[in-house]
Amino acid sequence: MIKVASYNMRKAIGTDRRRMPERTLEVLREIDADIIALQECDRRLGERAGVISAHLLDEHSPWVAVPLAIRAQSMGWHGNALLVRKDATVSGPRRIDIPALEPRGAVRADVTTHGVTLRVVGMHLDLSGLWRRKQAHAILSEVEDCTPKLPSVLMGDLNEWTPRSGCLRDFGRTHCFAETGPSFHARHPVGRLDRIMVSGGLKILDAGVHHSAAARKASDHLPIWATLAPA
Repeated sequence: MIKVASYNMRKAIGTDRRRMPERTLEVLREIDADIIALQECDRRLGERAGVISAHLLDEHSPWVAVPLAIRAQSMGWHGNALLVRKDATVSGPRRIDIPALEPRGAVRADVTTHGVTLRVVGMHLDLSGLWRRKQAHAILSEVEDCTPKLPSVLMGDLNEWTPRSGCLRDFGRTHCFAETGPSFHARHPVGRLDRIMVSGGLKILDAGVHHSAAARKASDHLPIWATLAPA
Protein backbone atom coordinates (compact mmCIF):
# COMPACT_ATOMS: atom_id res chain seq x y z
CA MET A 1 0.00 0.00 0.00
CA ILE A 2 1.09 3.57 -0.72
CA LYS A 3 -0.19 6.55 1.22
CA VAL A 4 -0.36 9.89 -0.60
CA ALA A 5 -1.41 13.29 0.69
CA SER A 6 -2.03 16.83 -0.51
CA TYR A 7 -1.77 19.97 1.60
CA ASN A 8 -2.20 23.66 0.87
CA MET A 9 0.05 24.79 3.72
CA ARG A 10 -0.61 28.53 3.21
CA LYS A 11 3.09 29.39 3.62
CA ALA A 12 2.85 27.92 7.16
CA ILE A 13 0.61 30.78 8.30
CA GLY A 14 -2.03 29.35 10.56
CA THR A 15 -5.56 30.40 11.42
CA ASP A 16 -3.98 32.19 14.39
CA ARG A 17 -2.01 34.30 11.85
CA ARG A 18 1.31 32.93 13.10
CA ARG A 19 3.89 31.52 10.69
CA MET A 20 5.09 28.25 12.21
CA PRO A 21 6.82 25.84 9.79
CA GLU A 22 7.49 23.46 12.69
CA ARG A 23 3.74 23.15 13.18
CA THR A 24 3.24 22.42 9.47
CA LEU A 25 5.86 19.70 9.68
CA GLU A 26 4.10 18.29 12.75
CA VAL A 27 0.91 17.94 10.70
CA LEU A 28 2.79 16.17 7.91
CA ARG A 29 4.35 13.76 10.40
CA GLU A 30 0.88 13.00 11.78
CA ILE A 31 -0.29 12.00 8.29
CA ASP A 32 2.90 10.02 7.62
CA ALA A 33 2.35 9.70 3.86
CA ASP A 34 4.84 8.22 1.41
CA ILE A 35 4.30 10.98 -1.18
CA ILE A 36 3.06 14.49 -0.43
CA ALA A 37 2.00 17.29 -2.80
CA LEU A 38 2.37 20.71 -1.18
CA GLN A 39 0.87 23.99 -2.33
CA GLU A 40 1.95 27.46 -1.18
CA CYS A 41 5.19 26.03 0.18
CA ASP A 42 7.36 29.05 -0.74
CA ARG A 43 7.22 32.71 0.18
CA ARG A 44 5.72 34.81 -2.57
CA LEU A 45 8.23 37.68 -2.67
CA GLY A 46 11.98 38.16 -2.77
CA GLU A 47 13.97 34.95 -3.14
CA ARG A 48 10.73 32.97 -2.71
CA ALA A 49 12.45 30.87 -0.10
CA GLY A 50 10.88 27.63 1.06
CA VAL A 51 8.98 28.12 4.28
CA ILE A 52 10.18 24.74 5.58
CA SER A 53 13.95 25.01 5.36
CA ALA A 54 16.02 22.20 3.86
CA HIS A 55 17.70 21.74 7.24
CA LEU A 56 14.38 21.46 9.08
CA LEU A 57 13.06 18.96 6.55
CA ASP A 58 16.23 16.88 6.65
CA GLU A 59 16.63 16.82 10.43
CA HIS A 60 13.00 16.46 11.47
CA SER A 61 11.23 14.45 8.78
CA PRO A 62 11.51 11.22 6.76
CA TRP A 63 11.09 13.12 3.47
CA VAL A 64 13.13 14.91 0.87
CA ALA A 65 11.88 17.49 -1.62
CA VAL A 66 11.93 16.43 -5.28
CA PRO A 67 14.32 18.80 -7.14
CA LEU A 68 11.87 21.04 -9.01
CA ALA A 69 12.76 24.57 -7.93
CA ILE A 70 14.40 27.17 -10.16
CA ARG A 71 15.47 29.48 -7.33
CA ALA A 72 18.15 28.24 -4.96
CA GLN A 73 16.15 28.97 -1.80
CA SER A 74 12.80 27.61 -3.04
CA MET A 75 11.36 24.21 -2.23
CA GLY A 76 9.02 24.08 -5.24
CA TRP A 77 7.84 25.92 -8.33
CA HIS A 78 5.08 28.50 -8.09
CA GLY A 79 4.65 27.16 -4.57
CA ASN A 80 4.10 23.54 -5.71
CA ALA A 81 6.39 20.86 -4.29
CA LEU A 82 6.55 17.08 -3.99
CA LEU A 83 7.94 15.36 -0.91
CA VAL A 84 8.92 11.68 -0.98
CA ARG A 85 10.44 9.36 1.59
CA LYS A 86 14.22 9.38 1.63
CA ASP A 87 14.39 5.76 0.45
CA ALA A 88 12.15 6.41 -2.59
CA THR A 89 13.56 6.60 -6.12
CA VAL A 90 12.66 9.65 -8.21
CA SER A 91 13.07 10.13 -11.95
CA GLY A 92 11.90 12.63 -14.55
CA PRO A 93 11.13 15.59 -12.26
CA ARG A 94 9.55 18.28 -14.38
CA ARG A 95 7.87 21.65 -14.09
CA ILE A 96 4.62 21.82 -16.07
CA ASP A 97 3.79 25.14 -17.70
CA ILE A 98 0.06 25.78 -17.58
CA PRO A 99 -1.93 28.71 -19.02
CA ALA A 100 -2.74 31.23 -16.31
CA LEU A 101 -3.76 34.80 -15.57
CA GLU A 102 -1.80 34.80 -12.29
CA PRO A 103 1.40 32.90 -11.45
CA ARG A 104 0.41 29.24 -11.44
CA GLY A 105 2.13 25.99 -12.22
CA ALA A 106 2.16 22.25 -11.72
CA VAL A 107 4.95 19.77 -11.08
CA ARG A 108 5.43 16.09 -11.74
CA ALA A 109 7.84 13.23 -11.09
CA ASP A 110 7.93 9.46 -11.41
CA VAL A 111 8.28 8.01 -7.92
CA THR A 112 9.10 4.42 -7.00
CA THR A 113 8.17 3.41 -3.46
CA HIS A 114 7.14 0.07 -1.94
CA GLY A 115 8.05 -1.57 -5.24
CA VAL A 116 5.50 0.46 -7.24
CA THR A 117 6.27 3.30 -9.69
CA LEU A 118 3.75 6.13 -9.97
CA ARG A 119 3.59 9.28 -12.05
CA VAL A 120 2.74 11.98 -9.50
CA VAL A 121 1.48 15.47 -10.31
CA GLY A 122 1.02 18.30 -7.82
CA MET A 123 -0.99 21.37 -8.76
CA HIS A 124 -2.65 24.56 -7.57
CA LEU A 125 -5.24 25.75 -10.06
CA ASP A 126 -6.67 29.18 -10.82
CA LEU A 127 -9.59 30.94 -9.14
CA SER A 128 -11.23 31.35 -12.56
CA GLY A 129 -13.26 28.39 -13.84
CA LEU A 130 -12.32 29.08 -17.47
CA TRP A 131 -8.61 29.05 -16.67
CA ARG A 132 -8.96 25.98 -14.44
CA ARG A 133 -10.30 24.03 -17.40
CA LYS A 134 -7.43 25.19 -19.61
CA GLN A 135 -5.00 24.18 -16.89
CA ALA A 136 -6.64 20.77 -16.48
CA HIS A 137 -6.30 20.13 -20.21
CA ALA A 138 -2.61 21.09 -20.12
CA ILE A 139 -1.92 18.79 -17.17
CA LEU A 140 -3.80 15.87 -18.69
CA SER A 141 -1.98 16.32 -21.99
CA GLU A 142 1.33 16.30 -20.15
CA VAL A 143 0.48 13.06 -18.36
CA GLU A 144 -0.92 11.35 -21.45
CA ASP A 145 2.12 12.24 -23.57
CA CYS A 146 4.65 10.85 -21.06
CA THR A 147 6.54 7.64 -21.74
CA PRO A 148 6.69 5.03 -20.44
CA LYS A 149 3.04 4.82 -19.49
CA LEU A 150 2.57 4.65 -15.72
CA PRO A 151 -0.39 4.80 -13.33
CA SER A 152 -0.81 8.42 -12.30
CA VAL A 153 -1.83 10.28 -9.15
CA LEU A 154 -2.92 13.89 -9.53
CA MET A 155 -3.20 15.95 -6.34
CA GLY A 156 -3.64 19.51 -5.24
CA ASP A 157 -5.82 22.51 -4.56
CA LEU A 158 -8.17 22.66 -7.56
CA ASN A 159 -10.17 25.67 -6.30
CA GLU A 160 -13.31 24.06 -7.73
CA TRP A 161 -16.44 24.49 -5.60
CA THR A 162 -18.98 22.91 -7.94
CA PRO A 163 -19.08 19.09 -7.84
CA ARG A 164 -18.84 17.11 -11.07
CA SER A 165 -18.45 20.10 -13.36
CA GLY A 166 -15.73 22.33 -14.77
CA CYS A 167 -12.24 20.94 -14.39
CA LEU A 168 -13.55 18.07 -12.23
CA ARG A 169 -15.45 16.74 -15.21
CA ASP A 170 -12.30 17.02 -17.34
CA PHE A 171 -10.14 15.13 -14.85
CA GLY A 172 -12.93 12.62 -14.26
CA ARG A 173 -12.78 11.35 -17.84
CA THR A 174 -9.50 9.56 -17.13
CA HIS A 175 -9.12 9.58 -13.34
CA CYS A 176 -11.16 8.50 -10.30
CA PHE A 177 -11.57 10.78 -7.31
CA ALA A 178 -10.74 9.74 -3.77
CA GLU A 179 -13.67 10.50 -1.46
CA THR A 180 -11.70 12.62 0.94
CA GLY A 181 -14.40 15.08 2.03
CA PRO A 182 -14.42 18.85 2.62
CA SER A 183 -11.07 20.43 3.48
CA PHE A 184 -11.75 24.21 3.39
CA HIS A 185 -12.04 26.23 5.59
CA ALA A 186 -10.00 24.43 8.26
CA ARG A 187 -12.15 25.84 11.08
CA HIS A 188 -15.40 24.81 9.43
CA PRO A 189 -14.72 22.70 6.33
CA VAL A 190 -17.46 22.90 3.70
CA GLY A 191 -15.55 23.07 0.40
CA ARG A 192 -13.90 20.14 -1.39
CA LEU A 193 -11.24 22.34 -2.96
CA ASP A 194 -8.43 19.83 -2.44
CA ARG A 195 -8.51 16.62 -4.48
CA ILE A 196 -6.67 13.36 -5.05
CA MET A 197 -7.28 11.60 -8.38
CA VAL A 198 -5.92 8.28 -9.66
CA SER A 199 -5.79 6.68 -13.08
CA GLY A 200 -6.43 3.10 -14.06
CA GLY A 201 -3.94 0.65 -12.62
CA LEU A 202 -4.54 1.96 -9.11
CA LYS A 203 -7.32 1.38 -6.61
CA ILE A 204 -8.24 3.59 -3.69
CA LEU A 205 -8.40 1.58 -0.48
CA ASP A 206 -9.19 4.43 1.91
CA ALA A 207 -9.22 8.22 1.94
CA GLY A 208 -10.04 11.11 4.20
CA VAL A 209 -9.33 14.56 5.59
CA HIS A 210 -6.84 14.96 8.43
CA HIS A 211 -8.68 16.68 11.28
CA SER A 212 -6.13 16.91 14.09
CA ALA A 213 -5.92 19.88 16.46
CA ALA A 214 -2.63 20.93 14.85
CA ALA A 215 -4.13 20.71 11.34
CA ARG A 216 -7.04 22.93 12.31
CA LYS A 217 -4.57 25.67 13.28
CA ALA A 218 -1.68 25.22 10.84
CA SER A 219 -3.41 26.45 7.63
CA ASP A 220 -6.78 27.55 6.27
CA HIS A 221 -6.91 24.19 4.43
CA LEU A 222 -6.95 20.76 6.03
CA PRO A 223 -4.69 18.10 4.48
CA ILE A 224 -6.25 15.25 2.53
CA TRP A 225 -4.90 11.72 2.11
CA ALA A 226 -5.55 8.43 0.34
CA THR A 227 -4.19 4.91 0.60
CA LEU A 228 -3.59 3.27 -2.78
CA ALA A 229 -2.65 -0.14 -4.15
CA PRO A 230 -2.03 -1.57 -7.62
CA ALA A 231 -5.35 -2.58 -9.22
